[in-house]
Amino acid sequence: MNYTISAAFILLLLSGCNNNPAVDKTIGPENTTPAVLNYTITNVYPHDTTSYTEGLEWHDNALYEGTGDTDYKGKSKLARIELATGKTLQQIHLSKDYFGEGITVLNGKIYQLTYKEGKCFVYDFKTFKKITEFNYAGEGWGMTNDGKYLIMDDGSNNLYYRDPLTFKVVKTVGVTDNNGPLSSINELEYVDGLIYANVWLTNYIVKIDPSTGNVLAKADFSNVLNKYAPGFLSDEAQSSKGAVLNGIAYDSVGKRFFVTGKLWPKLFEVKFN
Repeated sequence: MNYTISAAFILLLLSGCNNNPAVDKTIGPENTTPAVLNYTITNVYPHDTTSYTEGLEWHDNALYEGTGDTDYKGKSKLARIELATGKTLQQIHLSKDYFGEGITVLNGKIYQLTYKEGKCFVYDFKTFKKITEFNYAGEGWGMTNDGKYLIMDDGSNNLYYRDPLTFKVVKTVGVTDNNGPLSSINELEYVDGLIYANVWLTNYIVKIDPSTGNVLAKADFSNVLNKYAPGFLSDEAQSSKGAVLNGIAYDSVGKRFFVTGKLWPKLFEVKFN
């Protein structure tokens, strides 16, 4: 057998095999080191320490939160929250068979992902009555929208654009920084053409250009909770439950962000500089 193969032939073979639209191959023209994303904490509010935050939205002057739970005991919910007090104004619980994940509001509907159950539930925004549900393959993590498409992730570095009427994938964008593909993208928020995202198990929020997938900037929230809730994260019980940074919402009228974490006692009003 002749083992001598030209370099050109090898390149041709590789290019022919790489035709899967869902892989993390979308890389923008420039992957420079992300800039430091500075911020100011402008207000601090109470947050329900039983809420394992997976999705956070600001709409019609109220917070909307989707939660999961590690023990699947029917604690996953969708809730409308009063900002000033942290009190629940309206809620529904998912069946104990479902682990709730990211949420987003689009066209008078609330969409809520599930973790490994392959279901996206769709509710009437005002009543929380379930309208329909979609099936999908793989995991569900964070979700947002750009006014036209739903945008979700699955724990990889990929952002999936989906048709809100059919839930079919219409485009996939791979998120990368100067080190290559950035995996574990979690909670998402689309703001003025850019996407802000939590990176699971880190204290970072990254700002992404969805047209290229490039990470433009990164904010470090490492010391925020220790400053406003000293000792909370040092509790072994909290650490074992995964009480990590997760949850980004944006008030387009007030031009302010809201940031929290799973089981955190505080929710922060943030101005990114």
